[in-house]
Amino acid sequence: MATEIALSKAVERVQPSATIAVTTKANEMKRQGIDVIGLGAGEPDFDTPDHVKDAAIKAINEGKTKYTPADGIPELKEAICAKFKRDNDLEYTPAQINVSPGGKAVLYNAFMATLNPGDEVIVPAPYWVSYPEMARLAGGDPVFVQCGPNSNYKLSPEALEQAITPKTKWLVLNSPSNPTGAAYTKDELRALAGVLLKHPQVWVMTDDMYEHLVYDGFEYWTIAQVEPKLYDRTLTVNGVSKAYAMTGWRIGYAGGPEKLIATMRKIMSQSTSNPCSISQWASVAALNGDHGFLAERNKVFKQRRDMVVKALNDCEGLTCATPEGAFYVYPSCAGVIGKSSPKGTLISSDKDFATALLEEEQVAVVFGEAFGLSPAFRISYATSTEALEEAMTRIKRFCAALK
Repeated sequence: MATEIALSKAVERVQPSATIAVTTKANEMKRQGIDVIGLGAGEPDFDTPDHVKDAAIKAINEGKTKYTPADGIPELKEAICAKFKRDNDLEYTPAQINVSPGGKAVLYNAFMATLNPGDEVIVPAPYWVSYPEMARLAGGDPVFVQCGPNSNYKLSPEALEQAITPKTKWLVLNSPSNPTGAAYTKDELRALAGVLLKHPQVWVMTDDMYEHLVYDGFEYWTIAQVEPKLYDRTLTVNGVSKAYAMTGWRIGYAGGPEKLIATMRKIMSQSTSNPCSISQWASVAALNGDHGFLAERNKVFKQRRDMVVKALNDCEGLTCATPEGAFYVYPSCAGVIGKSSPKGTLISSDKDFATALLEEEQVAVVFGEAFGLSPAFRISYATSTEALEEAMTRIKRFCAALK
């Protein structure tokens, strides 16, 4: 019998992605013929715009199917520089731009390029499930700061100040947030920047992936735009996945200090090499092309958000805030803890709630423990309005039946 391979200590520190696990389980149940409504995946149900698909087909027909520079073709880097200037009033040169196989790879490469054992990464909770795990993989230690409903799920300057130590290397900011949809105003970012200016060892990793998905006239800002003095220690991360409905194309990008970008490129040269060449040409078209479709899609997302928030607040034991952006809501289920489901499951945690909801009403959500703040759960409303309406009916029925 073969001896089992010994796993690395870094991998043993890491948990698998709970969001992927929920989506996988929901898809397995669907394949078994079960009528499951999946609200776990953060993936727009809209299609990639036609002009983007046409650019990809053109690239294929022109034979642009070979290796590219490790961290992106010049044309895409130029498009990203233009985007940062147009949308965020940030000046970057192509040498300051990284293109990776998805936003997740950008974040991971940045952590790998900078973290040493004992370095701390401040992660406001609730957080996207991958932030702390990627920090751990790179040898760092995530430091969680609870940002509950009383602070509108946002980090306060006071809490940031308390979390910073001599070991702090990064602060991770995500606005609008996955999982809550909360977004920071210009004044809120300026207040956080005031704290960071007192601690020059702390760098800022700002995940702006949901930048274009904001509602109710919310004005979007990113921190290096608000405070130019942080420009030299900020990695501004974005991508084409969410706004352009290009999740499967796997293109993320970032602007940052040239030395950091060069180090990330070195890591890519020995790991993934370049992002998909076809996806890069499609992304050029996405960033440089017509953005008129965004307003129409955001109108639909806002309608879905409003419907879901109202429906959840009508459910016995649930409360749900109205987020500024993204396509998630993060309702509290504190009011159902301690009750039992119709099939006898004791709801002692948000994980119990999500498990029973899937098994008894066939609605898949992600439990709040995975995001570091309980008792709550995340719903993605990036699915059809009809599916959302049926899901809300099932959730309301499930909550009403709890005893």
